[in-house]
Amino acid sequence: MRHPYLPPPYPPRPERSAELRQRFAEEARSERPDLSALCLLIGAETDGSLDEAGIDAAQAELDRLAGELPYRPGGPDAWAEAVRGLLGDRYGFHGTPGDYQRLESSLLHEVLRRRRGLPILLSVVWLEVARRAGAPVYGVALPGHFVVGFGTAAERVLADPFDGGRVLTGPDADLLVVGATGAPLRPSMLQPAPPLEVVQRVLNNIRAWAAARPERSDVGLRAVELALLIPSHPARLRYERGQLLVQRGEFVAGAEELAAYADLIEVVDEPAAGKVRQEARIARAKLN
Repeated sequence: MRHPYLPPPYPPRPERSAELRQRFAEEARSERPDLSALCLLIGAETDGSLDEAGIDAAQAELDRLAGELPYRPGGPDAWAEAVRGLLGDRYGFHGTPGDYQRLESSLLHEVLRRRRGLPILLSVVWLEVARRAGAPVYGVALPGHFVVGFGTAAERVLADPFDGGRVLTGPDADLLVVGATGAPLRPSMLQPAPPLEVVQRVLNNIRAWAAARPERSDVGLRAVELALLIPSHPARLRYERGQLLVQRGEFVAGAEELAAYADLIEVVDEPAAGKVRQEARIARAKLN
């Protein structure tokens, strides 16, 4: 469905969107959620031009890249260097500051095409390629910057896909965290990030992109609605959804969502619930 005044991406048709959301919900609730599948479903729900052939092609590209890695190159250092050599050096996957301003930097199929993206999406490429090749790899959600880790905690090697896969020393990781938070790196920050945490952060980035561009509230709303399909999602997402619906002129649906959120939080924060109910009343009044 095209909008005459907005640039692409355009959303998929309603029946396609419903199917994508059902698949996303089923995958998110599965015993072992598939990170690449979830990211590609996000891409298809955001960009209606990504069809089933495009999803299959993206998965095939991850398989192809994995097939170019050496067989069991050695320990964590050797794995980190092998993946950096392939993805960073040979194929040129990396990021730049300008990538933060582009929606496609958060869409896995576009990152595979452009070989550019945000730290977390480049890390998804690193994770999925290395995992397919048998590497002991996992995501590390440092505050403000996502990287990948190879090996156990005792022999952990960190790499920064945004910087072409540069292997990080201890001081490098400390500087990344201090630069983002002003506080030093803590060991708890180095724990492997589960797939659903990665997916939630991808959706957070899309929501942040859309929030800075009110004319693309359609993108923000779709990201919120996907995030609501993830088990144990933050309740405040319902408040955000209600606000976006009101912003888009869907006053009744927005007011209902705001009222439902007020019911959720009333037990723990009655004054806040009262304020949200007032927002719901104002939204309904806009119909008059």
